[in-house]
Amino acid sequence: MSRRRWPRVRACVRRLPLARTMRARLTAGLLVLLAVSCAAVGVAAVYELNGFLTGRLDQQLHDVGVRFPASLEHGAVKPSDHDGDEHGDTRRQSTGTFGARLVGRDVTNAAVVPSGQNLTDLNVSLTTSDRQTLAGIPTDGRAHTVCLSALGDYRVLAARGLDGDVLITGLPMEPVTAAVHRLELVAGCVFGLALVVAGVAGALWVRWSLRPLSRVAATATRVSELPLASGEVALPPRAPEQDPRSEVGRLAGAFNRMLGHVEDALTKRHASEERLRSFAADASHELRTPVASVRGHAELALLHPDPVPPKVTRALERIAAESARMGEMVDDLLLLARLDAGRPLERLPVDLTHLVLDSVTDARAAGPDHRWTLELPEEPVTVTGDAHRLQQVLANLLANARWHTPVGTKVTVSLETDAKTAVLTVHDDGPGVPEDVQPGVFERFTRADRRRSGGAGGGAGLGLAIVAAVVEAHGGTVGLESRPGATTFTVRLSSNGGGGAP
Repeated sequence: MSRRRWPRVRACVRRLPLARTMRARLTAGLLVLLAVSCAAVGVAAVYELNGFLTGRLDQQLHDVGVRFPASLEHGAVKPSDHDGDEHGDTRRQSTGTFGARLVGRDVTNAAVVPSGQNLTDLNVSLTTSDRQTLAGIPTDGRAHTVCLSALGDYRVLAARGLDGDVLITGLPMEPVTAAVHRLELVAGCVFGLALVVAGVAGALWVRWSLRPLSRVAATATRVSELPLASGEVALPPRAPEQDPRSEVGRLAGAFNRMLGHVEDALTKRHASEERLRSFAADASHELRTPVASVRGHAELALLHPDPVPPKVTRALERIAAESARMGEMVDDLLLLARLDAGRPLERLPVDLTHLVLDSVTDARAAGPDHRWTLELPEEPVTVTGDAHRLQQVLANLLANARWHTPVGTKVTVSLETDAKTAVLTVHDDGPGVPEDVQPGVFERFTRADRRRSGGAGGGAGLGLAIVAAVVEAHGGTVGLESRPGATTFTVRLSSNGGGGAP
């Protein structure tokens, strides 16, 4: 078989229903080996029996000699009344014994000993093909197998007669063939039954032997279903360990040790996340007061009635602006820390349609150079959640579209209901999000290439992280699809139906 065909063969084997599990493969392999062994034993037994019986038949031919065909030399085809008559005593010949006399290559006489007491006519009719077959038998003192159309398969022996003719004696192969066929039938039945019994017993044995491996697989499946990305994780009980000298026992032991390392790593990671979350919350909380103080003093200095040099006024304005931006950043960090800590949000009916209208109105005022369009359903869309945080989600998405697209970009905000889901999309026809940024666009402090915004300003990279955290806290999802000329953020939230409260 060529190398090119091996992949096709392996693919066909993989498609077999019985070859998908190790248990099935082991059982199938056992049955294949047993079937090959049985076939080899059967073929050897049939071949040996056929050779043995054929040898016995050849010996019988040599013992009989050419006494029967010798009686045909002078045309005598009737039985003799004397046991010792050298011209052919048919009473000493077994049923079916064949005799023929050839002169040159022509068959002059042919007879066969029939069964029963009717020995009045021993002649047998031969076809032209039969005569040619008999004429071709060598007189080498060895037995040969021929097929005669009128009689079937015969084992024949040819010898030179006294008159220069050729005398052929033959015995039927039917007893040998019948014995061989009977052995084939018995062997087939016995081996078939043995394969069935071995298949059932082998399947049960393999199932019992691989039971520890099934437990390891079940434990691994439970581990794979755990949320390991973040938070505290409680791993399931370890897989039972068997004999450490066996392959399955070693596998279970190695798997349990691996789970131990994973559990230690998850515990340390969770502790580190808790420390980092606590630090972020504490730092954000502590920074709010001095930032507000700096901003307040800057605004107070700007309100001072005495004349102030223009450079000092500009510096105070920048201090106030940066303090305000820093205050927003501190508020964002504090919000993320609270969401990470699992602080519950409000669960009240929220008119999402009204929030979209207000958010787009604010976006038009903040970005008059962009084209803002709305696509809203006829009926109001109501969801259950925190109105203030959902307003923040809309504001961040629209601010992101405003900051990272050039002047004149069209931004379309649409709202619709799909079954019991409210679908909010913010689409723009700007340059798109770079492909290398898209995988981590909802992570904290991720910022797109400034070339996308054409030099416009932007945030600290927390806006979309807050969007993802707030939407997740509401049990929804947020996704991004972006290519040059089409960027779409899609938010899905559970809907309460049009115009109704929960």
